[in-house]
Amino acid sequence: MIYETVAAVDLGSNSFRLQVGRVVDDQIYTLDSMKEPVRLASGLTADKRLDVPSQVRALDALRRFGERLRGLDSGAVRVVATNTLRVAKNAMEFLPLAEEALGFPIEIIAGREEARLIYIGASHSLPSVNHKRLVVDIGGGSTEFIIGKRYEPQLMESLYMGCVSYTLRFFPDRKIDKKRLREAQIAAAKEIELIAADYQRLGWKEAVGSSGTARAIADILEMNGLNPNGESGITRDGLEKLCQLLVKAGSAEALDLVGVKGDRLPVLPGGIAIMSAIFEELGIERMTYADGALRLGVLYDLLGRFHQHDMRDSTVAQFRRRYQVEADQAQRVEATALSALTQLAEGSPSEADVQFLSWATRLHEIGISVAHNAYHKHGAYILTYADMPGFSKKDQARLAMLVLGHRGKLEKLGALPQNDSAWCLVFCLRLAVLLHRTRDDRALPAWRVRMNGMGFMLDLPAEWLAENPWTAAALGEEVAVWKQAGWDYQVRSRSERKAG
Repeated sequence: MIYETVAAVDLGSNSFRLQVGRVVDDQIYTLDSMKEPVRLASGLTADKRLDVPSQVRALDALRRFGERLRGLDSGAVRVVATNTLRVAKNAMEFLPLAEEALGFPIEIIAGREEARLIYIGASHSLPSVNHKRLVVDIGGGSTEFIIGKRYEPQLMESLYMGCVSYTLRFFPDRKIDKKRLREAQIAAAKEIELIAADYQRLGWKEAVGSSGTARAIADILEMNGLNPNGESGITRDGLEKLCQLLVKAGSAEALDLVGVKGDRLPVLPGGIAIMSAIFEELGIERMTYADGALRLGVLYDLLGRFHQHDMRDSTVAQFRRRYQVEADQAQRVEATALSALTQLAEGSPSEADVQFLSWATRLHEIGISVAHNAYHKHGAYILTYADMPGFSKKDQARLAMLVLGHRGKLEKLGALPQNDSAWCLVFCLRLAVLLHRTRDDRALPAWRVRMNGMGFMLDLPAEWLAENPWTAAALGEEVAVWKQAGWDYQVRSRSERKAG
């Protein structure tokens, strides 16, 4: 379905932001935006747990966002959470409360997925050019670096350093001196040093900053004439002057400069330290600013899904190539599994179930590239921990669970509620894999499958079962596996006699 109005929510480590847009001819025009300085990262305790005050601030902000989003279809809204919820140990406890407050599901995305979406947003807000751009986004808890050309990112990285975390770490009492500032710059430089060679090797012609920190620094430099020759954006000379003024003032609050916004002051020192380290380590002399960032990237990525340009499909195709999955076998399994799902859903499976089952069938054998023994476990591990552009961590976990469950015992899925549709997807995938164990194009018999109370009923011709004793025996074993997991599974011949 294509929507006229779409919305993106960015649950950042410093601010929560909402953007509502109108879709016109494949372009998105902003209708409304909201910002709440939640400072989620400041609520992370020493043992990486979100404290109660930060949770309260977050839930209050989400309730306000939820009122603005009320009435929008769930398919028209995408909510992403970034670094703080990536690292918080109690994120899974907080998430249901957050989703209830907002009224929409929340995706915790990986660092490189955040980088990809930031680049998409930045590139859609900049003039179209043919040269490569370096986009840098200093967030509250992480900083993303992306080199890309036009709308395609080519190199992406996310480093665990942000304006909130660095301000708390190096300027806990908000006092700034030369020694503290230099320590913050050195710490950031050490992180950047890990990626600098690869980025300089690929190269770029234009450096671009996005999001709040870059905007705040650019505004201060421009409005106070700190850049040489009245240049716009951020310059190395202007940044050095700002650092000197910051040290001289002794705190961000004491800066006697125009353009310093009150909500940005508490985290400005950490942002300036990181930005100056970026300029120094990557040899940047000047950086322009892009209005678009993560939220706009989420909206355009959502628009791509409407037009069947889903990045997740591209990622699955890339993984199939990378891990040399046998394409013919994957196609056989996919066709049979989707047929089973359609029958179980009485002709109307959900779009999400069809998507996940298709992806799982295409990727269920990627673990063979590691080792054939326990390959389903290897495949699940890859899908859990690999960077998968377009997929949230929750999506990856679901996909990994399907691959893990496609063979072997089912007790490993015991935490999955019985009413979760993933059980049907696992059943369909296991059945398809079993029926195509010969890995050839021989025709399958006329088979039928349906739900049977809290279980499944598979109907096969008696003659075919008699002619294929290996498969009949495997089906018998499968019945026992499902029974052990608490499910009823019956395999019947046309004459209604149980087989196996």
